[in-house]
Amino acid sequence: MKRKLVLWLPFAICTALFIAFFVGLKNPDDHVIASQMVGKPLPEFDAAPAVPGQLGAKTADFRDGKPRLLNIFASWCVPCVQEIPMLTRLKDAGAEIDGIAVHDTTEDLQGFLARNGNPYTRIGLDAAGKAQIAFGSAGVPETFVVDGQGKIIYQHIGVVTEADMPRILALMGAGK
Repeated sequence: MKRKLVLWLPFAICTALFIAFFVGLKNPDDHVIASQMVGKPLPEFDAAPAVPGQLGAKTADFRDGKPRLLNIFASWCVPCVQEIPMLTRLKDAGAEIDGIAVHDTTEDLQGFLARNGNPYTRIGLDAAGKAQIAFGSAGVPETFVVDGQGKIIYQHIGVVTEADMPRILALMGAGK
C-alpha cells in the first residue's frame, strides 16, 4: 500500500501544480500591464517621413504645448487595420495623432493608408524598430498619450476600442 502511494504521489503533486498554474493563468488578479513609461519623458527619437507628402515624427514635436497621441503601428498588422476607425474618430474629436510605422516600407504603408484611411498628422518610419524599443513598446498597435511637454501620461497596449475612447479623450484634455 505504501509503495503504491509513493508511486502515485509525484503524479498527484504534478497534477495539483498544473491545475493551480492553469487557474492562475486563466484568471489573473490584474488584467492591466503596468507601464514603465508613464510619467517619464518621451524617449529621444527622430523618425524620417514614412510616406511622401507627410512629415516624419520626432520627440521635439511632442513639446509644443499641446497633448497628442503617438500610435505605434505597421502596415502588416491586422489589429492595426481594426484600430483605424477609432483613431479616425479620435482625430475627428480633436485629437492630434502622430504615428510611427515599425518594420515597414514606404510602399506597403502607402497601400495600407490608401485602403484604410490616414488619421495621422505625421508618420515616422522606424524600419529597424529602434524607436519602438526605446518606448518600451511590446508590439503593435500601441498608443501613448503624451502631454504638451513631452511626458507620457498613458500607455494603451493593443487595439483602441470604443470603450477606450472616453478615457483617452479625457486624458488628452488633462494633458492641456
